[in-house]
Amino acid sequence: MSPQRARQVHLVVAVVATVALVLQTVLVLRGGRVLDETAVPPLGIRLGRLVSYFTIQSNVLVAVTSWLLWRDPTRDGRWFRPVRLAALVGITVTGLVHFVLLRPLLDLHGADWAADKLLHMAVPVLAVLAWVLVGPRPRTTPRTAVEALVWPVVWLVWTLVVGALSGWYPYPFLDHREGGVGAVVVACLGITVLFLALFAGVVALERRLRPAPEAGVSPASPAR
Repeated sequence: MSPQRARQVHLVVAVVATVALVLQTVLVLRGGRVLDETAVPPLGIRLGRLVSYFTIQSNVLVAVTSWLLWRDPTRDGRWFRPVRLAALVGITVTGLVHFVLLRPLLDLHGADWAADKLLHMAVPVLAVLAWVLVGPRPRTTPRTAVEALVWPVVWLVWTLVVGALSGWYPYPFLDHREGGVGAVVVACLGITVLFLALFAGVVALERRLRPAPEAGVSPASPAR
């Protein structure tokens, strides 16, 4: 697919991710709840909790990298590679975990429902499709995967520490009061395995899929 067509694809992903983030932020500013919160906390706490969600962070990474790829669909760079890979794998985990673990817990309506579907379903599907269709690739090496893993590991450790101190966890499967410490350990191990499998899958697929976009640069190209 040509670079011009690639720009169009990345633009769609960037716009949808941005709209989803803006909508969810507006709902929080207006006093809306996130996930299954029953009591709505003060604004400062709501905003702090909003940016603590892995869902929000992964959507932000997708939005930022997609806007950058819209400007230059062959973009490459020493730090862009792991950030782009983290965005791709992170948003995939967001979609899968939501579908399997969180979706049955939610009872949302109206704008809350729309924001939820955009963040957890539309953006993950579009981001993965964009990578399959227009890349950019090849970009991923085992080293890139290790560097991209830093963000989710830091997020998990920070979330568990803050949760232990404050009593608030962004997701019920990380709350030891819900099912015990053992259940949290199992959940963390399961998500870690999922991350590793997805990173390995991207590395393997990049060896089989043709380079994209057609005018893309190779992994050995100078960083920009």
